[in-house]
Amino acid sequence: MGKVIEAKVFAEARNPAYILHVDFGEEIGMRKSSVQIAELYNPEELVGRLVVGVVNFPEKQIGPLMSECLVTGFHNKDGAVALCIPDKDVPLGAKLC
Repeated sequence: MGKVIEAKVFAEARNPAYILHVDFGEEIGMRKSSVQIAELYNPEELVGRLVVGVVNFPEKQIGPLMSECLVTGFHNKDGAVALCIPDKDVPLGAKLC
């Protein structure tokens, strides 16, 4: 479990995307990710939001960004991605079970 600390437009991305800086707590730390969620979210509303992320995948180069985690979501009926988020507060770094 992580908290979005910073969100900005990923101008160099082929498809509309944001760069998220996500805090996964003391043990894991901060990680960056490219997310294609611009159809449903704007950067300002993402800051402070809890997100479910995968941190044990290899890093992936996405244009000029080295993506360090995968922020999870679901495709809705229109194909846009809605974030996978908890409905209660949980500690940063908590594992999905």
